This record gives sequence, C-alpha cells and structure tokens, in this order.
Amino acid sequence: MPARFALFDLGRVLLDWEPARLYDKIFDSETKRDWFLENVCTMAWHTRHDAGETFADTRPDLIAKFPEYEIEIHAWSERWMEMFDGYIEGTPEIMDRLIAKGVPLYALSNMPIETWPWMQHHFPYVLKFKHTVVSGAVKLVKPNADIYHHTLKMMADPTPDEVLFIDDSEKNISAADKLGFRTHLFRGAAGLERALVTEGLLTDS
Repeated sequence: MPARFALFDLGRVLLDWEPARLYDKIFDSETKRDWFLENVCTMAWHTRHDAGETFADTRPDLIAKFPEYEIEIHAWSERWMEMFDGYIEGTPEIMDRLIAKGVPLYALSNMPIETWPWMQHHFPYVLKFKHTVVSGAVKLVKPNADIYHHTLKMMADPTPDEVLFIDDSEKNISAADKLGFRTHLFRGAAGLERALVTEGLLTDS
C-alpha cells in the first residue's frame, strides 16, 4: 500500500532555523559563540521550552548560574526570529506539488508554544498544513512515542504505514521507524523529492 499522508518536521526541513545565526551577531568570534551554545543556552535547556515550559520559567536559574550572560540569555526569546533565514530551499515548492496532487499535509514540530504565533505570522507556509502538532502545546517532545500517537489522532487515525514522516533528526526518525511509520531523513529537497516519488506521493517532475 502506498503512503497517503506526508508529515513534516518544521525546523531545518521547512524553516531554516539556526541559533548560531543570532549569536553570530552577538559574539565577536565563533569560539565564544560555540562555547555559549554548548554551555549556557544549550539544546537541553531549549528542549524544556519545546516540552511546554515558558522562557520566563527557565531564564532565572540560567541567569543565576551565568549572570554575566544575562543579555545573551534573554536574546534567545527576545530575538528568536533572528535565528531564521526563511525557508529551506526547495521545500515550499515540494509542498505546493503535494497540495496540487491532493496529498494531506500535516506537521509535527518540537517548538515552544510561545513562538508559534510568530511562526504563523512570518512564515505563511506553515498555514498550509491541515494541522500542526506543536510540542510546547501538548507538552510532549519528539522522540517520545506519545507525541507520535497524539499526532496520528490529530490526523484522524491513519495507520502509521500510511504516513511518510520527514525529519532531519536521526533519533526522531528512529523513533518513528519503531512505531511503523514510513520515514525519510531529510538532508535536502532533492532527496525528499526522490523519497516522495518512491512512496507514490509525487511523480517525477
């Protein structure tokens, strides 16, 4: 049976999100930037926002630990949009082709709920999905199996093997594989197009 649905991650699949892009403007060297992102505003800290905590909840303890970086810590949320550089090249065009073929498009993103209104305002393509599961809203994060089960419910309960899940994270893809999803590890639009053709969701352009 061919796939019937496409389920997209957002960051680094549709949206070009890189925290280093913001902090390149703040620090005068890559070494300082990288140290800050590896030790202060880490991805483990940011995952707390993806899981539903607010920026106001997580900042005080971090600032208490690194008071010399208070401005830079605030920048993570206050200058959030400066982490983005539009869309990933080629992904919007692929979405348009899928929509034209009548393929139902959904999204599943680890994202703070506080930032979701900004995403909808600045990136109209996120409005083209029939539904987007935002981790911060449901207080579950990939690769937790529960968020995949929740997403299927939001898609009116297709079986996992009817859904092609597209993500740039190997651990998220591995979790989906174990649940029976069809999967594609995103590394660019060309590879995604090939995968969609193989799965029967697109024809060769």
